[in-house]
Amino acid sequence: MPKVIRADQRGPAAHFNFDDIAAQAAEGVARARREAEAIIAEAVNAATAIRERAEIEGRQAAEKVVDRVLEEKVAAQFATLRPALDKGCREFALVRQQWLTEWEARVIRLATSIARRLIRRELAAVPDIPIALVREALQLAAGSTRLRLHMNPSDLDTLAPQVQRLLDQHASAATIELFVDTSISPGGCRVDTEHGSVDQQFESQLARVAEELT
Repeated sequence: MPKVIRADQRGPAAHFNFDDIAAQAAEGVARARREAEAIIAEAVNAATAIRERAEIEGRQAAEKVVDRVLEEKVAAQFATLRPALDKGCREFALVRQQWLTEWEARVIRLATSIARRLIRRELAAVPDIPIALVREALQLAAGSTRLRLHMNPSDLDTLAPQVQRLLDQHASAATIELFVDTSISPGGCRVDTEHGSVDQQFESQLARVAEELT
């Protein structure tokens, strides 16, 4: 049998303060709003960071792709241009060598021209130089039994006695014929033998020096 509670048997009446309840509710709403805003802000920050990271990674990836494409294009273009570059380098080296050869030849010609002038000046100061050249030519031709000595007329006119003494000194070893030869330059001489010639002309000696230099 259910228990019957009489009205006078109830406990003391509960007292409700609706203002407090409203304030608590408002505080709860505000707290929830703040938490929601914080969550939203965190989510926004996270999304921004993800987007920035994605942009950086995407830009880096794009830069790598661009670099690779550029490298491939440059390599392809270089492979195309390589034969032309090699040819240009070879042509440049050839032109450079030709230029150096030409200038070396010019320097040698200039040097021989200067030497020729100096020799002429020395010859004028020391008129006995032709005698020394004749003596050297006869010594170089030693062993030949028949010699022909060619000299310039002007040298013979000036140095005939000295030349004759040289010929007399070598007369016992070889027969020597003396020729007046206008083709021989002043100061020089040429001795012809059965085996060849001994050319003591300054021009011939300078030409030999220039040939050795080149």
